[in-house]
Amino acid sequence: MKSSVFHAAVAAVALALSISTATAQSAAPAAATSAAPTVKPAAAVESGKLAWYGRKFAGRRTASGEAFNPDALTMAHKTLPFGARVKVTSTTNKKSVTLRVNDRGPTQADRVGDVSLAAARQLGMVRAGVIDAELEVIAAVPAKKP
Repeated sequence: MKSSVFHAAVAAVALALSISTATAQSAAPAAATSAAPTVKPAAAVESGKLAWYGRKFAGRRTASGEAFNPDALTMAHKTLPFGARVKVTSTTNKKSVTLRVNDRGPTQADRVGDVSLAAARQLGMVRAGVIDAELEVIAAVPAKKP
């Protein structure tokens, strides 16, 4: 149930971004000079266990096609679109970091994501390996034009 609510909220964020992008692109030049109100949709939040993966996978292709860089602030998620920005917060120490989704995973059913070594360092989770965390989508990828 939590997962479907999360994904519905992600879809709402993506829809709002695509609407605001389409509105901005179709606005008359005179209207472009005035500040348009921005719509801030409700944030999509998901909680669960998070692990990290590091140097062993350096250079291997991620599901998005880019090479994995353990020093980049990236993460794997089962369903979020590639390029989505996610604020990840440790529920234990309250440290947080903003990451970009560039891979699919984790394969373990009890986990909501995997983060890079750089992200694990910023979250203070390298020694623990797995932590409880909260994921908040802060920027979805706008829908591509047909």
